Amino acid sequence: MADPFLEIARREGMGAGLGGLVAEPAPGDNAAPMSVGELAGKLKRVVETEFGFVRLRGEISGYKRVSSGHAYLSLKDDSAVIDGVIWKGNVAQLGFTPQDGAEVIATGKITTYPGRSKYQIIIDRMELAGEGALMALLEKLKAKLAGEGLFAPSAKKPLPFLPRRIGVVTSPTGAVIRDILHRLEDRCPTHVLVWPVKVQGAGAAEEVARAIAGFDAMPLGDRPDLVIVARGGGSIEDLWAFNEEVVVRAIAACSIPLISAVGHETDTTLADFAADLRAPTPTAAAEMAVPVLADLRLTLAGYGNRTEKCARRYAERGRERLDALVRVLPRRDALLGPQRQKADDLGARLDRGLERRVVVARGQLDRSAGALRLATLDRQLERGRDRLSATWRLVESLGPNAILDRGYAFVSARPSGAVVGSASAARSAGTVTLHFRDGEVDAKVERSGAKAYDGTSPEQPTLL
Repeated sequence: MADPFLEIARREGMGAGLGGLVAEPAPGDNAAPMSVGELAGKLKRVVETEFGFVRLRGEISGYKRVSSGHAYLSLKDDSAVIDGVIWKGNVAQLGFTPQDGAEVIATGKITTYPGRSKYQIIIDRMELAGEGALMALLEKLKAKLAGEGLFAPSAKKPLPFLPRRIGVVTSPTGAVIRDILHRLEDRCPTHVLVWPVKVQGAGAAEEVARAIAGFDAMPLGDRPDLVIVARGGGSIEDLWAFNEEVVVRAIAACSIPLISAVGHETDTTLADFAADLRAPTPTAAAEMAVPVLADLRLTLAGYGNRTEKCARRYAERGRERLDALVRVLPRRDALLGPQRQKADDLGARLDRGLERRVVVARGQLDRSAGALRLATLDRQLERGRDRLSATWRLVESLGPNAILDRGYAFVSARPSGAVVGSASAARSAGTVTLHFRDGEVDAKVERSGAKAYDGTSPEQPTLL
């Protein structure tokens, strides 16, 4: 059963002469409707078939490189703008770093992006549009880096006078490294470390930057004292790798003194501004790096001669001053004559004094010898014996044994042998010894009031 609402709407639409609300096949119409995706696919095939290879000239705008490695930008002129894509593999093959405002010629194919219904160019190769555009890009990058202070004179490091080890960043197969080695050997043989790199073409800037950073990251005992970044002459396109921002920043960040020797004297790159010293040629860089060994030897010999002359002149002047002082000094005899005379006088006086001292001592000895007669000595000895006998008699009369002859006795404690002089001391001792003239008797002290026991039986009355 048909829907009444749809039927009414169909009649009203047909009556109005306009398209109806619901699509219906019309008589004689053979155009089947297509989807948006089908249309986008057809447009993509048509565009890619018609514009499979194009070269566009325009100014870069909105350049950015995403984390995936692909780059996106827009090419514009005074009347139109087209989006562009550079895939990761092609970005690495570019000979320069794209920047906004640079005029380039891009080669690739036109395609569409169905997700946004926009057409764009897939860029396979990109070149700067002439030397004027290249110089404009160079001046823009130079102004940018100079504004960051990478070219400031205060950032320049002094070169070592006589480097023991020199690092060279250059191509290992070119004539540059041979010229540097020959010049170093002629002037002052030095240990050289060569870091081989590409000096032009795709990837050359990255290799040079990695080589500089590699020298800077070496251990202190192995790293070079000086780095030379060298390349032979060429066009501005050939030298463009040394104008890349990555190389300039690597040179500015290097803690080792660095000499830039890129191209000939008339060639100038941004690496020359960032380096600590610019050499007009690689050979000149070798000459700036080390002094001439013969000149060093000659200079050292000259310093040695000047030092020797100075020492000799100092000695000669000292000798002259010494001779002048000797002339004004008094003679030895004049200085020592009075002292010698005084010594002789004192010696004579000493002899006389010793003789006089001997005579006086002999007189005293004679007088003392007269007083020391034998009879006098006998009398003095007899008087001494008498005094000793009297003293001994007094000692015997005062000794404890003298009273024993008169019937007395003295008491000593046992077993210490100390003399007992009181009754309390005797009671304390308990056992004492009585000393008599003809011997000793041991006794036991009894307390007062105690009845002595004589060991005999008491006498009892008998009943018988």
